[in-house]
Amino acid sequence: MNAERARLQENNSSEWPWHFWGPYLAERAWGTVREDYSANGDAWNYFAHDHARSRAYRWNEDGIAGISDFKGRLCFAFAFWNERDPFLKERLFGVTGPQGNHGEDVKEVYFYNDATPTHSCMSMLYRYPQIAFPYEELVRQNATRGKFDPEFELWDTNALADNRFFDIEIEYAKAEPNDILIRATATNCGPRSATLHLLPTIWFRNTWSWGRDERKPNLQERTPSDSNIEIIEATHEDLGTYRLYCARPEKFLFTENESNLARLWGVPNPTPFVKDSINDAVVQDRPEIVNSNQVGTKAAAHYKFTMSPNESRTIRLRLTKIDNQRPSDPFAKFDKIFRTRREEADEFYSELAPSSLNEEHRAVQRQALAGMMWSKQFYHYIVEQWLDGDPTQPPPPNERQFGRNSEWRHLYNERVMSMPDKWEFPWYASWDLAFHCIPLALVDPHFAKRQLDVIVREWYQHPNGQIPAYEWNFSDVNPPVLAWAAWRIFQIERKQTGQGDRAFLETIFHKMLIAFTWWVNRKDSEDNNIFQGGFLGLDNIGVFDRNACFPDGSHLEQSDGTSWMGMFSLNLMRIAIELARENHVYENIATKFFEHFLGIAAAMNNVGGSGIGLWNEEDEFYYDVLHTPGGRYLPLKVRSLVGLMPLLAVETIQWQLIDALPGFKARLEWYLVHRPDLASLVSRWQEPGMRERRLVALTRGHRMKCLLRRMLDPDEFLSDYGVRSLSKFHKDHPYVLNVRGEEKIVSYEPAESQTGIFGGNSNWRGPVWFPINYLLIESLQQFHHYYGDDFKVECPTRSGNFLTLKEIANELSNRLIKLWLRDENGERPFRRASGNVMNDGQDQHRFWFHEYFHGDTGAGLGASHQTGWTGLIAKLIQQPPEFGTIIGRDS
Repeated sequence: MNAERARLQENNSSEWPWHFWGPYLAERAWGTVREDYSANGDAWNYFAHDHARSRAYRWNEDGIAGISDFKGRLCFAFAFWNERDPFLKERLFGVTGPQGNHGEDVKEVYFYNDATPTHSCMSMLYRYPQIAFPYEELVRQNATRGKFDPEFELWDTNALADNRFFDIEIEYAKAEPNDILIRATATNCGPRSATLHLLPTIWFRNTWSWGRDERKPNLQERTPSDSNIEIIEATHEDLGTYRLYCARPEKFLFTENESNLARLWGVPNPTPFVKDSINDAVVQDRPEIVNSNQVGTKAAAHYKFTMSPNESRTIRLRLTKIDNQRPSDPFAKFDKIFRTRREEADEFYSELAPSSLNEEHRAVQRQALAGMMWSKQFYHYIVEQWLDGDPTQPPPPNERQFGRNSEWRHLYNERVMSMPDKWEFPWYASWDLAFHCIPLALVDPHFAKRQLDVIVREWYQHPNGQIPAYEWNFSDVNPPVLAWAAWRIFQIERKQTGQGDRAFLETIFHKMLIAFTWWVNRKDSEDNNIFQGGFLGLDNIGVFDRNACFPDGSHLEQSDGTSWMGMFSLNLMRIAIELARENHVYENIATKFFEHFLGIAAAMNNVGGSGIGLWNEEDEFYYDVLHTPGGRYLPLKVRSLVGLMPLLAVETIQWQLIDALPGFKARLEWYLVHRPDLASLVSRWQEPGMRERRLVALTRGHRMKCLLRRMLDPDEFLSDYGVRSLSKFHKDHPYVLNVRGEEKIVSYEPAESQTGIFGGNSNWRGPVWFPINYLLIESLQQFHHYYGDDFKVECPTRSGNFLTLKEIANELSNRLIKLWLRDENGERPFRRASGNVMNDGQDQHRFWFHEYFHGDTGAGLGASHQTGWTGLIAKLIQQPPEFGTIIGRDS
């Protein structure tokens, strides 16, 4: 067992909690719902970026390359100053949702270079311009651009011209769980000498100003025994005492993490030392504004370097818990520990990657997983306290009692969670989280399981069974994919260790029973097994906002909502079968979900007994259907992922497993005999397939081939980089629907969104998205398990080339993987929307894992550092060689 694997095992004990410290600091806490106490829910403007340096946060802290303990009490991060900016660079900048022509967007350049799952070794790089950071230009230029224009980025300014920037690499290495070595190396990449101020900063999250806990922690300078080392001591009643050892700083700057009321609202400050005092002391050269007694709740070590071109300077620090023993020389084995942890990280990832992978694939996989590690965040939001306000603060407006999240008073968020993106989406989203857990399970199954376990705890899951969606609206409806994720994690861990965690699987299963009941009761309005659900995570994919209510009482019968429930039924059936292997009580429940699935399969072909199904025989495709009060059913003929999702509801079961469950087998046979009308809708259940498997699926062979014909058509869904979210057919044939005199148009939009639906910051009308592509690949693999190598489909459509379903899954996997691989011209497709911000010198092995990708060019779009569900690339690369996911130019 390698050293990192051993630490992961130790992580499960309370004595060696390697997870206690990690990269749990948000990259943006301003502009979030939890910091919004306005009457109208305008989170972006209530707590703006301009307030962030001066105003104490109520719930979370933020910073650059930051770490904290697992409850965000003691925080550490870096600040920088180039002697040009109007204030310190303490946090990443971006435009807000209203400011951006495609919604919120971070306007910075940084890379998550490396990380291990215990955070024993971490590295990231921040690129800081040497000229004044163009804050105003970025806001102004984005304001002039419309929905049809690309976003205006940092690299569109001259801020990075001629390499006039500092590359600052920040590294962490843990000697022990509470002993963290910190190293920052700044390099002048520009053509001239330039000055950089580095301010490694330590502070306590403000927990004492709200009237709920008056205990106040403390930072103070301590006298060192070595004149080359300065010490900041941090004392906290729960955490104990830590010391930050700093090698040769120019000076310390101390203040309080308290709001600057005078700057913010023109009110006198109760203390002269406030949150932005360090900023003013450095930028305005006002040393008197910090605490000369060298005490406070926020402190920074100040370093200043003037560097020649290509010169690098390094600073060293060490944050360690002080018990009875204090290190006599905290930097004695500093470099050796870093080397050891780096070697252990290399060993960990080398053993993880299949031996057949080339170096390029290994680099992409490792950096994708590093981004997943860096994207963990302490997420703090106690909804009841937020709704009612704090004892020492003005009471919130009355509107809040009936407004956003007012139905979620029980929700008590106080955990480290995997974020979709720590700047653009610094809050968890339940269906994103399910996909995150798949690559996370490759490196840390225990953490992946805890994520799912937390989201269904009684202080998260609603008493009515609903799973919280995300902080902008916890009542929104996300696709029900948690059961699928739990089953996949169980399988991944079983493959790694030889034994799956049945207790975990059973726990999630019981909570999913409640969630399933909520879906049936709330989202099947006519009790006909056809489901609604609203936008279901697909933002603008529909003709109109699918969350909206129709004034005339019309409602949408959704192909994707119904398909998700078919998949949900099969997931729960499969989990129940697994649990029934040791407890036969679960055989009854497995039968129940088989029955649910049959009902859904019937309904998709005959909505409400009207003779009009979601399947359109003329187009050979599934569509959403608009049901009007007069009994009219109008198919909305948009060829989108919505129509491909019936492929996701598929399961294969070995006959030996069925024979081992006599109760389940007997009930199945009863249905097959006595309900042939339902049994005939299930694809070939009675016919054994390859290796004597049985198949349960929403789509029969004919319909599956019809869907695949469109999905694999380059003129429709198949791009060079995966399956598009909307058919390219709509480029020349936009879908038009007249609604009360207003034209609703859906066109093929392969890049950013051209509509304002859901803020316009995501686009499901053409780009390639990883989560659905991943599920489609899994479904094809499942179908192949049944049909075998004799069943072939033309791929691409009209090519004359016929492939097995496994080979098609391989092909889709490789199309996705090549987003990050060099093509015949040496170009990596994901970079195509990033200008020249990455060059083949210092950036040749640095990758971004975007939110989604251009439907034609593969250019990375949306959140540029999103390593949430796009981190699924690590799992695709990990798949064994027989799945064909390691094909590359140099393979």
